[in-house]
Amino acid sequence: MATKAEVTGVVVSDKMDKSVVVSVERQIRDALYGKIQRRTSKFLAHNEGNDVKVGDRVAIVESRPLSRRKRWVVTRVVEKAKEI
Repeated sequence: MATKAEVTGVVVSDKMDKSVVVSVERQIRDALYGKIQRRTSKFLAHNEGNDVKVGDRVAIVESRPLSRRKRWVVTRVVEKAKEI
């Protein structure tokens, strides 16, 4: 079995039950001019225990389709959000 992709991102929404929206940022270089740009992608990820909150940095891994848009699962919390 092939290895599944793991990416890290920041939780931007946790309003759903057992689901979170994770924003993943990556940098790409423009082919012609060479300028580095930041691009973000939002993924819906499964959060079984509802223990992840907004602002947490989490690692997500690919999985089978769980719903129409949800194809990722939260594996671990890399860094908790700072409380104010």
